[in-house]
Amino acid sequence: MTLQATITPLPDKLVSQIAAGEVIERPASVLKELLENAIDAGSSSIEVRLQGGGIKRIMVSDNGHGIRPEQLHLALNRHATSKISSLKDLEHVGSMGFRGEALAAIDSVARLTITSRTKTCEHAWQFNSRLSKPEASSGTTGTTVDVRQLFDEVPARRKFLRTESTEYTHCSQTFSRIAMARPDISFRLFHNEKLQRNLPATTMMQRISDVLGKEFAAECVPVDNNHGLINISGMISRPTFARNRADRQFLYVNGRYVRDKTVSHAIRQAYADVLHGDRQPAFVLFLDIDPSLVDVNVHPAKHEVRFRESGAVHSFVSKTLQSALEQSAIESGLAQSPVINNQHPPQTYGSRHAAQSSLTLSDTSATSNKSWEQIYKAEKTHQEDIKVHEASRDQSEAMPMGFAIAQIHGIYILAQNQHGLIIVDMHAAHERIVYEKLKTAMQEQNLSVQELLVPMVFDVGEEYVSIVHEYSDELLNLGFDVSPTGPATITLRSVPALLANGDIETLMRHVLDDISTIGTSAHVKEKQNELLATMACHGSIRANRLLTIDEMNALLRDMENTERSDQCNHGRPTWVQWTIKDLDAMFWRGQ
Repeated sequence: MTLQATITPLPDKLVSQIAAGEVIERPASVLKELLENAIDAGSSSIEVRLQGGGIKRIMVSDNGHGIRPEQLHLALNRHATSKISSLKDLEHVGSMGFRGEALAAIDSVARLTITSRTKTCEHAWQFNSRLSKPEASSGTTGTTVDVRQLFDEVPARRKFLRTESTEYTHCSQTFSRIAMARPDISFRLFHNEKLQRNLPATTMMQRISDVLGKEFAAECVPVDNNHGLINISGMISRPTFARNRADRQFLYVNGRYVRDKTVSHAIRQAYADVLHGDRQPAFVLFLDIDPSLVDVNVHPAKHEVRFRESGAVHSFVSKTLQSALEQSAIESGLAQSPVINNQHPPQTYGSRHAAQSSLTLSDTSATSNKSWEQIYKAEKTHQEDIKVHEASRDQSEAMPMGFAIAQIHGIYILAQNQHGLIIVDMHAAHERIVYEKLKTAMQEQNLSVQELLVPMVFDVGEEYVSIVHEYSDELLNLGFDVSPTGPATITLRSVPALLANGDIETLMRHVLDDISTIGTSAHVKEKQNELLATMACHGSIRANRLLTIDEMNALLRDMENTERSDQCNHGRPTWVQWTIKDLDAMFWRGQ
């Protein structure tokens, strides 16, 4: 027979150690809390000294307002703070810390000593939990918190710490995240007595560059928008600078580094038209919002927040970032121009024989003789183009993509504009053009559909049959009249007219693949543009497709009239510019 366990109160020290586990996970957690306290103290300079990756020692010194000697012992008491005094204060909290538990938690799992001096004190005072009262000490105005031997008395926690190098890396990342949000404060970081980071007070953009590097700053677009109770600033990467990992994503709400699903979704939506798949944008964003409209007391380590008007925040962030990305595309030199639209209507480039014919996506395997014939025709057309170009140089400003010269290895288009040479990835460029046409047609509910003369029957398996059955309406909206006709077969009766001459079976299978990974009808609508991107990818000019000069020029004209044509739907660049200056440098001209 098992005896019933007796309920007894836990010792105060054990209670503190248990509570510390919610806030203090590793040395970086200690550093975060100490840095936030230093910032709240009104400091203009903060210095961090680590030993053994922060396991042996973490010392943070600031030049803030300090702590009066009679209050030093209270700093180590749980839930003792100068930040708030009522529930109303908590609902409007603007400081980094507010719970009054960080120092007490650290003290329960390490040896902590505070040395502090206010402007009115003749000297500094020092206190730790082993003293009965503060003792006189030396020190300048401000506070120094010295933490040694983390988790020495809690072996179960100590064994989960990693190597000195790994723990230092986490501390360095924490240091950088906090320093990035306060460029008005100078920060210095030492490890094992060696200076690692020296960040003088500066501007926001310069601090981002100092922390993340000049390359990051050069590949980013500035963001700045103010709307009453909320404003946003910072930098977001151009889609071409996207990464495989989400390690360059920094979101701050009222100066605090956080992770938030609402803002993260808004950012993904802003990049939806230019970044698909697993590529991740890089960003440093500072969202400042009325403290009464955000709840910061939802996570023990304050890593998460909750917005009272999450829908409004989502819309504000998404539209601001979309506008910044669009402005960046305009500044790249491919702005849409009414003059260009009126004077130079886009041509088509699907036919091998006439620039006026309709878009064609088939016939990609020409014989060798036909290929040589096309090269001859292209050269003849090229000579005619040169004559036209010489007679109309004044049109060059209206045609920033210039005029085609040749096709390179069936993949790239070489063109000349007023600045020098341009190389275009024809598949990537055409993919963006087709995608934008599909998207416009979808938005206008005017997607042209072409009936197939002979319905196509596919063997797709039971899984895809169920998808076709469940999402038949969504597929019809995309231009696919498709229905199950057997346990493992489907029948396709119509497709989007723009893509009617492509590889329809492959296209259909990829669209079904996309839908199968999305899961629900609501998600299908949200990811509609990604489905259109899949369709555009399969409906674009493929490699080794020989184009005439007219067809190449038609592609260049369409690029000039297509939004975001400087990059494909996956964020890759569609063209690069070599200026005359670049070419001169290659050949040492003028040297």
